[in-house]
Amino acid sequence: MTGINPVTLRAWERRYGLIQPTRTESGHRLYSQADINEVRSILGWIERGVAVSKVGKILARTQTLKAREHPAQPPMAQSDWSEWQAQVRRAVRGFDERRLEQIYGQVFSSYPMVVVFQDILMPVWQEMLVQQDAFGQASEWLFFDAFLRARTLQRMQLMGHDQELSVLLAAIPGQCRELELLVAGLLLGTSEIGIRILPLGQPLEELSLVCEKIQPNALVLFSNHPPAAELPKRLARLGMGLDCPLLLAGEAADLAQDSLIGSQVACLGSEGRLMQRRLQQYLAEALDT
Repeated sequence: MTGINPVTLRAWERRYGLIQPTRTESGHRLYSQADINEVRSILGWIERGVAVSKVGKILARTQTLKAREHPAQPPMAQSDWSEWQAQVRRAVRGFDERRLEQIYGQVFSSYPMVVVFQDILMPVWQEMLVQQDAFGQASEWLFFDAFLRARTLQRMQLMGHDQELSVLLAAIPGQCRELELLVAGLLLGTSEIGIRILPLGQPLEELSLVCEKIQPNALVLFSNHPPAAELPKRLARLGMGLDCPLLLAGEAADLAQDSLIGSQVACLGSEGRLMQRRLQQYLAEALDT
């Protein structure tokens, strides 16, 4: 299910304590859905260039932060999401765009947008991203990635550009893929807050010029990579050249939160509802002052 062989799973368990499956009386390991999700999270961080020896601390940190903000989802909801994910995988493996379009529409008719992307579609996308060793898997991921990018762009266009508040969203170079940035923009936007996404590769050094021309109410930087040690200083330098607030979103925001305490950079987190709520609160406070 995850593409990881038993030897590697045992090494992750014994050497790094990354997963702790239950055991039968005869000593066989039993992996739950939570264990499977954990393995996929590990693969996601390894794909971003994190050494497996450091993944445990990152997972513990992000899980603690998310547990503080959000209660666990009921098992029934997770079961429903897994069934939808299985249907998505079958459609992608068959390169069946018509069936994938049907599933996409059905999922949106059953769940709010944040659940569709965050809990159903993006986990499958991430899973396929890190499993491209076998013949045909790279093509499957490219097919699914192109499908989701097209649908996400379509939804961004439907949101319009007449909102009262304007926010620029830019990726820290090399620290996310286009779809991740697009989905973040989709989840951050509201009927009052319009999100304008800058292209991947946007130089951080030129963002002050871009903001001077566009004059947004805020600039949000996005990253799904562990923050480098120099990130706080880099953000501080950038913020000094801006006339608008600077915020950080994505997995990096969860991990850099402590190091940015006392700075002028606000962390929005990585979970869709939380990012949107914090952005709304921050803009309201900024406008009040």
